[in-house]
Amino acid sequence: MMWNLVEPILMVILALMSLIAFYIYFERLLFYRSLPLREHKSKSKLERELTKGLYLIASIASNAPYVGLLGTVLGIMHTFYTMGQGGLADTLKIMVGLSLALKATAVGLLVAIPATFLYNHLIRKVREIILEWEEINGREGN
Repeated sequence: MMWNLVEPILMVILALMSLIAFYIYFERLLFYRSLPLREHKSKSKLERELTKGLYLIASIASNAPYVGLLGTVLGIMHTFYTMGQGGLADTLKIMVGLSLALKATAVGLLVAIPATFLYNHLIRKVREIILEWEEINGREGN
């Protein structure tokens, strides 16, 4: 019974990770568009504001494959357990079990790859905004 819950739980976790990454991405883009650069006198404070929450996207990008891998390992364990209980190696059950297990890794990668892109895009935007701030202020500031 517990084995039947592992896959849906991991898929929900991965879906939440993806939603969080996209939420932060769009929130940051909206923030960057409405940012009054001339009001910021300190480069370090500006940089702190610009990078808020970006660590979450980076964490999701780096950990989603591991969550998927966990699902794969648990799925393979379940397949071997089922094989051991039955006593015979039923090829159909083995292949279905392994394909379901590998689905977790695929979903983990489908979360990680876009999250990596989103993070890199936001980091690039931060660099552009800081360069623009430096041009406006005519110095590198603190």
